[in-house]
Amino acid sequence: MTDAQALVFDGQKRPLGEETLPSRLFRFSSRALAAVTWISCGMFGLYILIFYAGALVSGTASRWNGVLPGLYTASSTASTVGIGLHFAAGGVILALGFMQLLNVIRQRAPDVHRWLGRIYVTAAAFAGVGGLTFIAVTGTIGGLAMNVGFGLYGVLMVLCAAQTYRYARRRELDTHRKWAIRLFALAIGSWLYRMEYGFWFLMTHKLGHTHNFHGPFDVVMAFFFYIPNLLVAEAYLRGRSEQAGAAAKLSGAAVMGVAICLLVVATYFFATRYWWPAIVTGAAT
Repeated sequence: MTDAQALVFDGQKRPLGEETLPSRLFRFSSRALAAVTWISCGMFGLYILIFYAGALVSGTASRWNGVLPGLYTASSTASTVGIGLHFAAGGVILALGFMQLLNVIRQRAPDVHRWLGRIYVTAAAFAGVGGLTFIAVTGTIGGLAMNVGFGLYGVLMVLCAAQTYRYARRRELDTHRKWAIRLFALAIGSWLYRMEYGFWFLMTHKLGHTHNFHGPFDVVMAFFFYIPNLLVAEAYLRGRSEQAGAAAKLSGAAVMGVAICLLVVATYFFATRYWWPAIVTGAAT
């Protein structure tokens, strides 16, 4: 990946020859994490579009319940359309999210960035509205805690999408990029939700989880899959300046290194066992 293609949000970069070792490690780790996340999110987004949206189009939406019981209710058209819209739009925002943050696209193809941005924020708004419609009509399998957690997630998605578009229209680009980062932090929540559940099941044999998602771990996860993402995004927005010390950069690089290892393992596990078989099966039908 060239310097022009680096995943740069809105901080300033020092010329490569003047970078300190902690800065280089931080930069390398952030790019490696971006690459791994992009690949994993892209595959998951394709899986969402083919499996969930494909099942809705083909009239086999009952297959959703094999993944998460209670998603499909034949008697409720509004609920089915709402959650189908949520999944379809979610697949789009996962696929487009990283493209919108690439410096090379923003600088060399601003028209592409603007049009993809319109699609992106529209899809994010639809994902939020679709999920909120499902919660209002049917409710989640996890009851009150999941309704509140997922409902707040939907509201934040719509808010961040609106703010991202609002500040882009006002040409306040620094503020626009900050909201875009927050929106992306939320957008990857559905992907992280499955990753985090997968890790927890592997490490603890489903400790704190119940089949109806009312266990203590399920209650925590109703909020955990997106709130930490926002906290990390806010920490990044406040610490992106060159005034950040060497210790902060080294610790950040270490954290990202651990995340890279975990994501590589999790992506391989989910891709080989779930995502890729569903993609191949869905594409063949």
